[in-house]
Amino acid sequence: MTAANGRAVGGPVLEPVPVAFTAENVSVCYQTRKGAIEALRDINLDIMQGEFVAVLGPSGCGKSTLMKIAAGLIIPTSGRATLAGKPLDRPGRDVGVAFQKPNLLPWKSVFDNVMLPALTLGLPRAPAERRAMELLALVGLSAFSANYPAELSGGMQQRVGIARMLLHDPQLLLMDEPFAALDAMTRETLALELQRIWLGQRKSVLFITHSIQEAVFLADRVIVMSSRPGRVIDDVPITLARPRNTDTLSSAPFGDACRYLRGHFQ
Repeated sequence: MTAANGRAVGGPVLEPVPVAFTAENVSVCYQTRKGAIEALRDINLDIMQGEFVAVLGPSGCGKSTLMKIAAGLIIPTSGRATLAGKPLDRPGRDVGVAFQKPNLLPWKSVFDNVMLPALTLGLPRAPAERRAMELLALVGLSAFSANYPAELSGGMQQRVGIARMLLHDPQLLLMDEPFAALDAMTRETLALELQRIWLGQRKSVLFITHSIQEAVFLADRVIVMSSRPGRVIDDVPITLARPRNTDTLSSAPFGDACRYLRGHFQ
């Protein structure tokens, strides 16, 4: 039982969970040669510290635009976005990004690709090198640190991208359909790996996907967006026990959650 001020009655005091990212009445309108295109309309979204939030919506609904706002790459036409309470008006080191393609530099080794944020952000080299090796161990690629991207499978390249994203210890991770180009079995394997990494790191995550099953498997909450202009039309908590595994995929609660979300797109 809790009092109106949020404190537990007859029990320990519950500290409020800090908000990592906030979008408040965010709208985005692009000006084109053929006129204005409204991409997002009145988006309100909070991501709490350590929370994994997935975003589902039809193609062209503004999911990637929302991610660019969270990355500080786009300033909203109206409304505001904040990271840890500070305005998001430029890219910064507190955000890490993973795209659909890992975009590794083919002439650099796996280790050097992971080290790229250290170079661009001017981080001290020795600690960054230690962290790079720790992250390669975390994603299971220690033995491939000297290999080049062309020598890796697609799934291994995405793991390098995840390690690179984590190198500078960002507060917020942004993942834009990072497994979309992979085959179904590799996607399932990497979803398990991502959950393992997230449970160990407990970063705040904004994960964009077209896959209902992927969203339900990974997320604490699933945000459903409408067709353009993108609006939040549902915010669905996912209460499946963690860690989730392949048995989760065939469980009744998993199926119920997928069925409910699918109803938005029928």
